[in-house]
Amino acid sequence: MNPGLVLVVITIVVALTFDFLNGFHDAANSIATVVSTRVLSPRMAVVWAAFFNFVAAFALGTAVAKTIGKGMIDLNIVTPYVVLGGLWGAIVWDLLTWWWGLPTSSSHALIGGYAGAAMSRAALDYGPSHAFSVILTSGWTKTLIFIVVAPIMGLVLGLLLMVAVYWIFQHRSPQQVDTIFRKAQLFSAAAYSLGHGGNDAQKTMGIIAGAIFAGGFMTRQQMAADWGPYKWFIILGAHASIAAGTYLGGWRIVQTMGSKITKLRPVGGFCAETAGAITLFGTALAGIPVSTTHTITGAIVGVGATHRLSAVRWGVATRIVWAWVLTIPASAMVSALTFLAIRAFNPHA
Repeated sequence: MNPGLVLVVITIVVALTFDFLNGFHDAANSIATVVSTRVLSPRMAVVWAAFFNFVAAFALGTAVAKTIGKGMIDLNIVTPYVVLGGLWGAIVWDLLTWWWGLPTSSSHALIGGYAGAAMSRAALDYGPSHAFSVILTSGWTKTLIFIVVAPIMGLVLGLLLMVAVYWIFQHRSPQQVDTIFRKAQLFSAAAYSLGHGGNDAQKTMGIIAGAIFAGGFMTRQQMAADWGPYKWFIILGAHASIAAGTYLGGWRIVQTMGSKITKLRPVGGFCAETAGAITLFGTALAGIPVSTTHTITGAIVGVGATHRLSAVRWGVATRIVWAWVLTIPASAMVSALTFLAIRAFNPHA
């Protein structure tokens, strides 16, 4: 059997494993609000979220995947070993933050890991001064900007939606409002899960496409267009993996997202999910790889702040922000070390 093909297959399997862990780790993003408000049981919530994570395969295109696949790292430096090193860094960081119960960004762990492995190879082959030459500034600029912009968008939209709902329903009793938004939250949770699948699965799609290209099984023209004969394999494989991970869920992070930041009622859950969904739809269609975790956390904080600033547990929020700041450099460091280890055993990696 062709050794190059075996390596590409192994890389794809690892990428789909990361995608599964992404769904597992980020399940809380899709279901924490609907579970904490008791609109759905945890098991029904994960089924609901997993279904719409998969349906996103047919709804939000591939613009984000193309940004990840060819818009962030110089493809001339990418090999299947670089992709493997990047994925390992992301997986390690995801598992650590899952264990610590921190809702960090799997997306930023992935791009940080990808960059770290690519920079490590460039430094080894061309000298340390060339490490940053593999970074494509245009793709990174909008990604780094939206690390800040996405949660602010979620926060502002969540706050505005809550204010609008209070004004519209000011003459309704709390029981009536709860009844209305218990039903409405089913739709907002579905919309958020759709945005989650459409954004996060696409990042793995871009990595898989990059691995196939690096292995010599895809032309540069196919990479720039619609991935040729691999298109639906890449799309359906990534969405099925993230849906399966979402179904199994990440219960440690559910507690942080659903109750530790601020206490939610159905109306708050609806506003947070809707704010998150609007942000994710817009960025997915624009091809901007944002963090679904950052977005929904910002929206939950915005909803909590409409009651009073003290309703937000700022100590927990501060821990989460620090985890966000560390995600890209930490995953990049693990991936760089992983590639160094690979190169030690295979000088041609």
